[in-house]
Amino acid sequence: MFILSNFFMACAGMVNLLLSIASWLIMIRALISWVNPDPYNPIVQFLTRTTEPILYPIRKILPPAAIDISPIIAFMFIYFLQSFLVATLRDIGARLQ
Repeated sequence: MFILSNFFMACAGMVNLLLSIASWLIMIRALISWVNPDPYNPIVQFLTRTTEPILYPIRKILPPAAIDISPIIAFMFIYFLQSFLVATLRDIGARLQ
């Protein structure tokens, strides 16, 4: 059972890493949006392409407003996933040892 335990622990680590990277990318995009960046800049294009699949569904649900709060909602969802999903995967891995 130690192989399955290690698998769940590795999955928890990978999910946590991916959620942390997504969180940082959303944070950087939100900060860059304050300075009106050049949309043709490759870094801005990369940030838009990687964070838009996360932020667009949230924007569709929220009513139109003057301030875009979709990054805040995304942070809360990422925090929930890190607290619930990652912890659950780690617990499953620990119990299988």
